[in-house]
Amino acid sequence: MNASASRAPLTVDVVSDVVCPWCFIGKRRLEKAIALRPEVPVEVRWHPYFLNPWVPREGMSRADYLRTKFGSVERYREIAKRVAAAAADEGPVYNLDKIARQPNTLDCHRLILWSGNVGDPGRMKQRLMDLYFTDGADLTDVDVLVGAASDCGLDGDLTRRLLASDADVERVEKASESAKEAGIDGVPCFILGGKFAVSGAQEPAYLADAITRAAKHRVQSETAA
Repeated sequence: MNASASRAPLTVDVVSDVVCPWCFIGKRRLEKAIALRPEVPVEVRWHPYFLNPWVPREGMSRADYLRTKFGSVERYREIAKRVAAAAADEGPVYNLDKIARQPNTLDCHRLILWSGNVGDPGRMKQRLMDLYFTDGADLTDVDVLVGAASDCGLDGDLTRRLLASDADVERVEKASESAKEAGIDGVPCFILGGKFAVSGAQEPAYLADAITRAAKHRVQSETAA
């Protein structure tokens, strides 16, 4: 039985955060994995996660954040060397020195949610990650967020009004909490076909094999039914 026998695409649920560097890398690795398995149609669905829920809604200075989380800016630089090298290998550009503000990502996740109404949430996810990691943009700046929304096909004026409201705040917070209640305590986490979970920014070949296994399992389950 061919793994692509089922007509419906295999769902790939990605739990991740915009400011997580391994999520930045993991998104690119997932895209490469999908390209390695063109015979398996997939549907990628993005789910929110708050890597740093303690960061205030208005954000904070990057230096203060690094000192709070890692003890010092210098200590993080040592840790970040491996991340930056992995990013360079995969394609994304991680400009450590450009990041001046650490944002709370609630509004970013709201944008990703809303982008599903007009286009590709993955495009919005990528735009926000590029702005943060590559350009060092302040994702607490409403003008930056509205600009990202406009770049991805959302109405800028409407987005500005929605960001000023509490629209979907509770929905995003509940979704993030549900992920933690399900036992997800590290991101990125990829859930394939609703059955198989892969944690971490695994190599494309590993993810591709996992996609194949999940697709075969689904076909076997459908056949047995």
